[in-house]
Amino acid sequence: MPSLSEETNGRVERLMPGATIGIIGGGQLGRMMALSARYMGFRIGVLDPTPDCPTAQVADFQVTAEYDDITAIRELAEKSDVLTYEFENVNADAIDKVRSLAAAPQGTDLLRVTQDRVNEKQFINDHGTPTAPWKAVNSVEELDSALDEIHYPAVLKTRSGGYDGHGQTVLKSDADLEKVRARADRGGGFPPSILEGFVDFAFEASILVAGNGKDYVTFPIVRNEHRNNILHMTIAPAEVSEAVAKEAHELALRLAQGFELAGILAIELFVTKDERVIVNELAPRPHNSGHYTIEACSFDQFDAHIRGIAGWPLEQPELLKPAVMVNVLGQHVAPTRALIAEHPEWSMHDYCKAEVRHDRKMGHITVLTNDTKQTVADLEQTGCWDDLK
Repeated sequence: MPSLSEETNGRVERLMPGATIGIIGGGQLGRMMALSARYMGFRIGVLDPTPDCPTAQVADFQVTAEYDDITAIRELAEKSDVLTYEFENVNADAIDKVRSLAAAPQGTDLLRVTQDRVNEKQFINDHGTPTAPWKAVNSVEELDSALDEIHYPAVLKTRSGGYDGHGQTVLKSDADLEKVRARADRGGGFPPSILEGFVDFAFEASILVAGNGKDYVTFPIVRNEHRNNILHMTIAPAEVSEAVAKEAHELALRLAQGFELAGILAIELFVTKDERVIVNELAPRPHNSGHYTIEACSFDQFDAHIRGIAGWPLEQPELLKPAVMVNVLGQHVAPTRALIAEHPEWSMHDYCKAEVRHDRKMGHITVLTNDTKQTVADLEQTGCWDDLK
């Protein structure tokens, strides 16, 4: 196994080409991480329960097991020099148990913070960054009390788990509250949760920050459009004032420094009508809204993630050209494939998932452009995404 230079606090001073990076999670983010790592000369292992998952198709080996299988995580660690992950619902305790076998440059503090929405909000606020008003709630009685303070409308979210809108209930009136109360009375229980007030935002945005444990760089702030609680489109860069761009950049650096970040951190934002920047959620890994960087930036989010966990230097990325990224869900695979010959400007990315399912992320398309508004209109006019209107 290739030797590492000095390791400190789970981080490597510098990982050399030929070393092996073990990725926990074998979906599209792991696949694109692996492709970037390949260019840098690293070998790749993956842990995923699905044989021949998207990451395994471009990896050197796969450990086929559930993500919480301690024996399997140990096997991956034994065969790897460094461990990373493509999603945040990873067993942090299991990673801690194998850190004597493989370095974990991202550590587990970041995981534990982002796995718990209350801890996440507290961390963000403690680092001088605003969020929506929130309260931890563990019962219907506590929810009643929190609503007295936060008021309708609000969103009730489970403290852990959930993605693309899962584990969330919008509360607009007492009628919605009664549905929560009835569900608990029927034996559905009341899991540890957080109540968040609504933010009257102008639009949703995000920013990526990358680090190698000591140096940090940011990508541009981008505008995001969600449909049915799933990211539909990202426009890079977001049309914002210099003050908004500066605030997004500075808060990203504050949070990265607070974590001593290694790898990528995605920060989901609300930009309000009066140009305040409010943090919604954190994702401690590459992010759907950063896929545009593959074509549009001097180096992409996956390159930055691999360089960060490998202890390599990071250069401030440059946006080479504006871009629009649109997701291809299961129902969009056939219509977009049918139009490939008519759109040479489309950079097509297929994740090579074995099963096409409705609303499942199957790929994405990026278009480099000098006119993002026209490009958005052109994409919508194809009719491929009419089901989302």
